[in-house]
Parts: sequence; structure tokens; C-alpha cells
Amino acid sequence: MTEQMNSLQDLAAVSGDVAPAVEAPREPVRDALGRSYATGKRKDAVARVWIKPGSGKVVVNDKEMAVYFARPVLQMILRQPFQVAGVDGQFDVHATVKGGGLSGQAGAVKHGISKALQLYNPELRAALKAAGFLTRDSRVVERKKFGKAKARKSFQFSKR
Repeated sequence: MTEQMNSLQDLAAVSGDVAPAVEAPREPVRDALGRSYATGKRKDAVARVWIKPGSGKVVVNDKEMAVYFARPVLQMILRQPFQVAGVDGQFDVHATVKGGGLSGQAGAVKHGISKALQLYNPELRAALKAAGFLTRDSRVVERKKFGKAKARKSFQFSKR
């Protein structure tokens, strides 16, 4: 019988090929001003986010985070990427967000911050990806269908 191959090195040794090349480490992506840019999306909201080293100041649509997102839950959502990456209070954030409601906008800014952090420092990618912050939440509101009261709700049925 033939022997079983358990790794790529075994397969490479049998086929005579060289072992697969190791991927080059990711390079930081920054502009001339030392900022990283990313676009975040959630529901109908789209956020353009720039991060740069600083004191942890967050500005959304030219307003402080506490003014724009008055609810503590939304402020907590914005702080999550920094806490997971372990860089809380080390970056300033400037974001412009359009569309959707406040909850969707907070999710969009969170997604943008996560992507920008990963571009600024590629070593943070593993922690952000494990927390699920780099994945775009694709859930959106279902459209209304004709003959229905809402997306799925039917009108009241009457036999006569």
C-alpha cells in the first residue's frame, strides 16, 4: 500500500516541488499626514473614518462623540475596537457618517475604525478579526412586498 502524506512538506518532497512561499508581512497604509483611512458600513449607514496617533479624541460629523452619540451604548460601541486591540486612548478619530439611523451609524463608525486600525498597524489585525470587527454586517432591512402590509405581515383575512 501507499503511505499517507500528512503535511504539505511531505507532498512537496514527493512531488519534488519547493515548499510554498511564506506570505510577506502586511505593510502599514498611511497617508502623508500619518493617518489611515477606511470606510465602514452598517445597514444604510456609510462612515468615512480617519485615524492618527493622539489623545483618544473622537469627532463624528464635526461634533464630539458624546454630543453626536448621546446614548452610552452607542459610545461603548465606538470604543470597542480600541479596547480589543489594546490601544485605548492612543488614536484620534475623525469620521463623517451619512445615512441610516444612529445605531447603524455607530456600527458603521465602529467598522471603519476597526479597518483603519488594521491598516495603521497590521499587527492588530488578529485581535480585531477574532472579535469579528473586520466583517461587514450584511443584515439590512427587508423590502416591502406588494400585497403585504409590511415586508412579511399580511392584511387581516376575512372569509366574507
